[in-house]
Amino acid sequence: MALRTETDKGSKVAVVTLDRPTRLNAIDLATAGELAAAWRAFRFDEEVRAVVVTGAGGRAFCTGIDRGAEVPQPPSPYTIDDPLLAIGPKANDLWKPVIAAVEGMACGGAFYLLGEAEFVIASEDATFFDPHTTYGMVSAYEAIAMAQRMPFGEVARMSLMGTAERVTARRAYETGLVSEVTAPGGALAAAVRAATTIASYPTAAVQGTVRAVWSAKEAARAQAMAHAPHLIALGNLAPERQAELFEGRSRGGDGAPRLR
Repeated sequence: MALRTETDKGSKVAVVTLDRPTRLNAIDLATAGELAAAWRAFRFDEEVRAVVVTGAGGRAFCTGIDRGAEVPQPPSPYTIDDPLLAIGPKANDLWKPVIAAVEGMACGGAFYLLGEAEFVIASEDATFFDPHTTYGMVSAYEAIAMAQRMPFGEVARMSLMGTAERVTARRAYETGLVSEVTAPGGALAAAVRAATTIASYPTAAVQGTVRAVWSAKEAARAQAMAHAPHLIALGNLAPERQAELFEGRSRGGDGAPRLR
């Protein structure tokens, strides 16, 4: 199992931990399936009123899709199979509040999870970046998710600069991606404290509020998401060329400056 789920029956808070630290908590197909199953199970679990999602190991919250995952694609320019589309709580019709606790790196496909959390708490050493353009890929779903939380220019800069720039936790706080910055190692505890407070309130009112907040931007988000597969099909380099760019970058080192 690449996912750990622990529930405190006293506080009614569940902690979901991506547990692949040797792979920087990258998501393979099995992990994607486990995440979807966990969110759907929480819909029926009355012992869970709020959820915290985090990553194990401290080096990364999540680094997106595992580069070793093989995802067969349909032979059509009009469709794309993306296993990360179903890893978030809202994609699985869960309207209980979810808080993300970020330590270390959060990049690429991590934004599928961050984009469907109610809010994000990060430690001082957390960094956020989107590597897609560096490797010849369109940042579509990720950019759309972040556009719900950050000003246009900040989303555009992060999405376009690729691995050349990383957004610090402090800058993420200033731009609205992160709601609280903690000392290193403190993000999970802070997220659990917030989740415990929320879980102590009448759950129907809490879930209704979650649904109301999301409805404010739902139409624009749905329209943008509908365009994403076509943009990816048109703009992505062939997988073989993407792999060449990825390997070349890995050998040369990252060297990305931090955006303060």
